[in-house]
Amino acid sequence: MYLQETIKTKYPPGDLALWIFICAELLVFGVFFAAYAFTRTSNIELFNQYQATLNADLALLNTIALLTSSYFVVSAIIAIKENQQQKSTRFLLLAILGGITFLALKMTEYSHHMSEGINLTTNLFYMFYLSLTFFHFMHVILGVMILIVLWVNTRKGAYTATEHTGLVSGGAYWHMVDLVWLILFPLIYIMR
Repeated sequence: MYLQETIKTKYPPGDLALWIFICAELLVFGVFFAAYAFTRTSNIELFNQYQATLNADLALLNTIALLTSSYFVVSAIIAIKENQQQKSTRFLLLAILGGITFLALKMTEYSHHMSEGINLTTNLFYMFYLSLTFFHFMHVILGVMILIVLWVNTRKGAYTATEHTGLVSGGAYWHMVDLVWLILFPLIYIMR
């Protein structure tokens, strides 16, 4: 039980300013996705041809890494609501490892493409692929940095069952990163 009798859930959970930032980021990604979809409709053969060169298996592993990491963030929040700081700290560390796994796999993918001479000017598909995935990659880096700060703060006892706004806010950002990837993965790697 999450101390439901004594704590009222704030809506939206976390810091309102962060939610405004998250909505702005989602809007930017939405514009990118719309531009990709619009451009793809005029260049279907080109997009299908080069989409087939991407490593969908590696992208699936990245999806699993992010989803698992988000699960651990939720588990950390639940643990802190139950006043289990050590448990929350362990879950946050696992979430960080999930984010780092995503970054390592993505860097492997980028390295492969770069070794083949692929860059933003190769063609329209790669311009979108590299732009969208790198923009997301930068958000994952920021998210991992946020998770590290949350981990350090949790270890110091900064969050309790009654005051954990920072942890919830950081978790919301991480889930936004996850949500964007759940749209990006099928859009770029799967849909034809």
